[in-house]
Amino acid sequence: QVQLVESGGGLVQAGGSLKLSCAFSGGTFSYYVMGWFRQAPGKEREFVAVISRSGASTVYADSVKGRFTISRDNAKNTVLLQMNSLKPEDTAVYYCAADRHGSINTMPRDYDYWGQGTQVTVSS
Repeated sequence: QVQLVESGGGLVQAGGSLKLSCAFSGGTFSYYVMGWFRQAPGKEREFVAVISRSGASTVYADSVKGRFTISRDNAKNTVLLQMNSLKPEDTAVYYCAADRHGSINTMPRDYDYWGQGTQVTVSS
């Protein structure tokens, strides 16, 4: 069974940076498209970024484009989210997700496995 474990969240001031990490186990990591989503209190879960199986293709939400970078290391079964120039509106629980179907998808319903989430809080 695939398991995803996020880490790296925390409290940071506006303008600061954080790097989130997601450790994948229980399957063949390179078979999965990997995505990051976030959910703020009272809001629906929203797409942040996605990376293809090889890492050659990435897609970002407009709200994070130019500030966040998704990457993966298929040798270490890890996907990262580097977050720079953080804003208070980036405050949310961030989730890592895995999609075994191979397509670049931005909808939560397209993903098969989810981590437990890690809290990111950006103070103004």
